[in-house]
Amino acid sequence: MRKLPVIVAAAALVLAACAPGADNKPAQQPAGQVRKDVGALGDVTLTIWDQETRPAQESQIKALNAQFQSKYPNIKINRVGRSFDDLRSTIKLGLTANDAPDIAQVNNGKQDMGAFVKAGLLRPVDPYAEAYQWNQRFPEFVRKLASYPDSGDSLGDGKLYGVAQTGELVGIWYNKSKLSQLGLQPPKTWDEFDAALAKAKTAGQLPLQVGNLEKSAGPLLYALAMHRFGNPADETKLATGRVDANWKTEPNRQAAQQVADWVDKGYLTPGFAGLKGDDATEKFGKGEGLFHVNGTWSLATLKEALADNVGFILPPGGTVTGGTGLPWAISSKSKNPDAAAAYLDFITSPDAMRTVASSGNLPVIKAGDQVGAGPERDVLDKWQEASASQKLVPYLDYATPNAYEVVSNSVEQFMAKQLDVEAFLGKLQADLESSRGGR
Repeated sequence: MRKLPVIVAAAALVLAACAPGADNKPAQQPAGQVRKDVGALGDVTLTIWDQETRPAQESQIKALNAQFQSKYPNIKINRVGRSFDDLRSTIKLGLTANDAPDIAQVNNGKQDMGAFVKAGLLRPVDPYAEAYQWNQRFPEFVRKLASYPDSGDSLGDGKLYGVAQTGELVGIWYNKSKLSQLGLQPPKTWDEFDAALAKAKTAGQLPLQVGNLEKSAGPLLYALAMHRFGNPADETKLATGRVDANWKTEPNRQAAQQVADWVDKGYLTPGFAGLKGDDATEKFGKGEGLFHVNGTWSLATLKEALADNVGFILPPGGTVTGGTGLPWAISSKSKNPDAAAAYLDFITSPDAMRTVASSGNLPVIKAGDQVGAGPERDVLDKWQEASASQKLVPYLDYATPNAYEVVSNSVEQFMAKQLDVEAFLGKLQADLESSRGGR
């Protein structure tokens, strides 16, 4: 099992000791008091923590920051870019520190955004949503994935605590030439997916490129299997920790058995438990693997490696894991919330969406309006399709305050044959029952 970094445990203590109480939360400003004249705010430095460290992500945020500072020369941006894991392991301490960042990208789940809301570490942005008309800019499902009540318990309810810039889907990347060599088309049904995996294995090719060293690929693979046997409504209940959710169901048993079968049949990358996720993506880009189950955040990497030889499809049946990129939130300690809100408005504007798309990323809004061919077109169109459907299911690690570790560790142990199906589902159910705070 992965051990939690010492810094996380320390952060929890600091969080408990320093966090404002429920009566000490930032007051809501009426929209009329929001200062939108950024030039009149004087000289301001905004410290921003983000996870835009992959090449395509870094390219777009650097471009937008340069545009923002050109438009508002009185605002200086102090950017701190960290990987997703590094950001998650340091953000609690950062938000409780005296020099807390003004803005930070915060994971949507209860363990992160929910806990920070409960501790009063984030500023509700509803007044800015009204002033900048974010409620018209972002569809309801996007706003729900950054909304919490004061208790921090129910993702999707209460006040708005951030805005998203990108969308995400976890679909099936495929190598077009390898599929063609096998005489196959992109699978439209689960039977066709089964047949493609078997045919690749028989032909001496790697069916599924997977790297689970960070334990993030395993939950995505299990979620894919859940889409085969479950339904999006029940999966959403589990992903958001609803009180009537239940892991010990026949569809979830079938999904677990499906993952075990993929492992037993040798369909996954040999040594997948010791391979980093990004390294698996790189291997797929070099032609190792027929399929690669991963997010749309891999678009730029795979486009550069495989050009138009890579394609992206939703899982058969259309149910898909996804949502938004990490919302951008304003710290309750920020001394410049109006400048911070102006920044959030700028990087999520329709003009910014064009920069996001042209850098190889998936804009959370206006995706269908963006120019793109080949794999970009696949991703833009599939996001447009999924985000307008009822088949978009949140990530499993949103469910409980401990879900990120419990789900990732349990899937890893299950794939390593350290847990059988019942023990695996039992661990997930025990975490769900211990939380009892789901929406």
